[in-house]
Amino acid sequence: MTEEQSNDAAKDHGELYEHFRFEVDPGQNPLRIDKFLVSRIENLSRNRIQNAAAAGNVLVNNKEVKSNYKVKPGDIISIVLAYPPREVELIPEDIPLNVLYEDDHIIVVNKEAGMVVHPGHGNYSGTLVNALAWRFRDLELFKSGEVRPGLVHRLDKNTSGIIVIAKTEIAMNRLARQFFNREIRRMYYALVWGNPDPPEGTISGNIGRHPVDRLKMHLFENGSEGKHAVTHYRVVERLGYVNLVECTLETGRTHQIRVHFEHMGHPLFNDEKYGGNRILKGTTFSKYKQFVQNCFKMLPRHALHAFSLGFAHPFTGEDMYFETGLPQDIKQVVEKWKKYVSGREIEQ
Repeated sequence: MTEEQSNDAAKDHGELYEHFRFEVDPGQNPLRIDKFLVSRIENLSRNRIQNAAAAGNVLVNNKEVKSNYKVKPGDIISIVLAYPPREVELIPEDIPLNVLYEDDHIIVVNKEAGMVVHPGHGNYSGTLVNALAWRFRDLELFKSGEVRPGLVHRLDKNTSGIIVIAKTEIAMNRLARQFFNREIRRMYYALVWGNPDPPEGTISGNIGRHPVDRLKMHLFENGSEGKHAVTHYRVVERLGYVNLVECTLETGRTHQIRVHFEHMGHPLFNDEKYGGNRILKGTTFSKYKQFVQNCFKMLPRHALHAFSLGFAHPFTGEDMYFETGLPQDIKQVVEKWKKYVSGREIEQ
């Protein structure tokens, strides 16, 4: 399946819309078009698709269809979605944050898993930026109407850990330059399936959008597509069928650690998008299966935490370094695996 997306925004006329186009795979089984589209467009509800169809904005082979139309192999599907009005409106919200450091120029936050960094499709409130807009409602940068004020990097919704945000335009530009020049020091803890071999090494390969599933990223070994990506890793604790790994980012591509370890055959524990939410190593015993399912319930997200961040202060030049321990959910699962492997012989 191929997909093309364009953020066609006729801003001079105040119009905002988004266009998606899909060509259905030859092996596709008959499926309602609303179900087909909701599985391929991130953060999109069936209700929005049904409203788009009712408005005549869902076309198959250039003809309008209803939301119960069954897609067939070879169909060319086109959908135009109006941005919700608040897509371009930043709503300040009084949300508590775990602040590690703050001065007149920057704030460093330990982001909880489940918090989206900035507003986007399906996530218009409760984000880190909504919280910052409230906290800094008197600062010029946060009055600008910019939807992502102060952001120079991101963490995935279900990745926890340290993020730095600029409070002024100058600080934002200076931090951005450090990220561009790869002068930022970022380290993560990841709980991965299996035993990476060698236990310490480097994963590299261009990362870009997956050629079939456009909601995923993909590692391209031939270097002709995607962007250069390098992750250095070291196994820090062996836990039988899973291992705790320390990762150092040389580059910062979308889903980089998750994609690199999937490519190695060691997806992150409970990473639904990259195949880690299944039992990939271990025994066939029902007690073991139940044990893993219990771990999934304790950690209902991919096991990734940004535990350290180092950079030069954008005004003083001082070397800044921040570190946090494992969050409670990952820590509990690590302890559970420790108890499980204690006294057992585990085949690596």
